[in-house]
Amino acid sequence: MRTLEIAVLLVSLAAAGVIVFRKRERRLDTAILSSLVLVVLLHGMMDHFRLQMLPTYLVAWILILGFILRIIKPQAKVRLQTRKKIYMKKGLLTMVVMALTAGSMYLTHVLPAFSLPEPTGKYAIGTISQHLTDQSRDETLSAVPGDKRELMVNVWYPVDSDVAKQKPKDPYPAELGEAISLVFGIPKQLFSYLTTIPTHVVQGVEVSNAEAKYPVLLFSPGIRSTRFQSMTAVEVLVSHGYIVVGMDHPYSSAKVSFPDGRVIPYTPEPEFPTSAEQYENNVKGVSIRAADSRFVLDTLTTWNTQDPNGLFEGKMDLEHVGIFGHSYGGATTAETLAQDQRFKAGVSLEGGFWGTVAHTGLQQPFMYMMTGTTAESLKPSVTKKDKVFYTEFAPDLKSVMTKSQNDTYYLTVDKLFHQSFTDLALISPSLFAKNIDPVHNIDITRSYVRAFFDQYLKGEQQPLLKGASPEYPEVSFDPTYTKKRS
Repeated sequence: MRTLEIAVLLVSLAAAGVIVFRKRERRLDTAILSSLVLVVLLHGMMDHFRLQMLPTYLVAWILILGFILRIIKPQAKVRLQTRKKIYMKKGLLTMVVMALTAGSMYLTHVLPAFSLPEPTGKYAIGTISQHLTDQSRDETLSAVPGDKRELMVNVWYPVDSDVAKQKPKDPYPAELGEAISLVFGIPKQLFSYLTTIPTHVVQGVEVSNAEAKYPVLLFSPGIRSTRFQSMTAVEVLVSHGYIVVGMDHPYSSAKVSFPDGRVIPYTPEPEFPTSAEQYENNVKGVSIRAADSRFVLDTLTTWNTQDPNGLFEGKMDLEHVGIFGHSYGGATTAETLAQDQRFKAGVSLEGGFWGTVAHTGLQQPFMYMMTGTTAESLKPSVTKKDKVFYTEFAPDLKSVMTKSQNDTYYLTVDKLFHQSFTDLALISPSLFAKNIDPVHNIDITRSYVRAFFDQYLKGEQQPLLKGASPEYPEVSFDPTYTKKRS
């Protein structure tokens, strides 16, 4: 809980104690009423109200009304029978206050007001949001004939720290609440407080001139998710000198909002009667996303020569471009690598293999990270499979890893589940990081992803990729699919 949230809770409990145990006393009642109103107003202005505190707000409102009545209504003599009723009312008030206070304490424990860990690199982080239209492709998922494929992207880039200090920090994007609601069925209103949490990102700042140009990474989110789902990883990568471009893919991302006010929500796919039909549908979906990735790289290539934003001309090292993604975005990563040799390395965070890649393997260095819970589903003896498991995964994985011509890594991360590669561990440690420290949870992803790209895009050898690390005992390297070929 935040400091002022705790203050509201404690002052409310103190006020309830005065009503239950003290006789009316105008000066004391006025002081308590003033304190209660003041702390609630300060909390609303400085912290912002949030739904998790609603039970405590209700307590505060009841108590404020109670104190107003105590102050303006004279105290009358009461009979013994009336006193019994008063005691019953006070007892009831006590139970209501305790129950509602406990409710707020539980909700704020489940969904705490967290802070993003500090980025570990020397650069601050700037960003711009861009609306892109691929005039060469029709939007096959639109109901309007002739619509062109449109995307929303964010470009995060290295900034000089002394310049960024003068700028306000962007809040955590609200889009993540929409994504969590879609994936887990939790009311999105519970996540409205996310926009009160500051990131380390600033707007309207020039790219740092500390280096002549920076390697580029594309990021593709999972289905029903958002380009903002892994801000901790994005911030660390940019702070170490990468330009990161997060893509939202209309109709498969949670919700894509365009500058003109149009919104494209996630469109659920039909139920397929067979695994084979579902598989073919995924091949089509990932093919669209891979085309999105190629189009974004085409756009970046244009910007590197003539940037309408006046930021990136000559700043992008397009000889060293990588791509990574989670779940459906991981599948997008693998298929993009198979289709476009301009991408020099890639990381899939528990994605599938749908499309060309399943048959040809890869020419570029590739790292696959799988969670321990999903890895269990690959065992034939396990009958209860994880939701993300699909029948064709094991043979496709074998095909990709054995046919690939460059270095491959296959890592399993114990104590994590499919969504652990996002920032969920911070948003709700009690729900999404039950067996692991939440900061350590997100540090696993950002550390291994950065180590991989540092080695294969920057040419810096990384001890973390050599095998088991005492710093990350949850991570194990599969010896069959982890191969050094280059």
